[in-house]
Amino acid sequence: MADTVQPKKTPSDFLGAIIGHPVLVKLNSGIIYKGVLACLDGYMNIALEQTEEYANGQLKNKYGDAFIRGNNVLYISAAE
Repeated sequence: MADTVQPKKTPSDFLGAIIGHPVLVKLNSGIIYKGVLACLDGYMNIALEQTEEYANGQLKNKYGDAFIRGNNVLYISAAE
């Protein structure tokens, strides 16, 4: 039985696959935003819909749409 070789996935592949899905975005400041990824660009500028803002694990605000500047982003993760 031969091993099947999976094509390598790049970060761009991952980000393209999660557009329209729930994500978690953590900022350098520790603030976390949860929402639906509407779009992003090559600078990691992120547009979210149905956004919730969390600080120290506590829900602080809810926004319809939010724009996060890419230089503030520590990481983006697909929500479970």
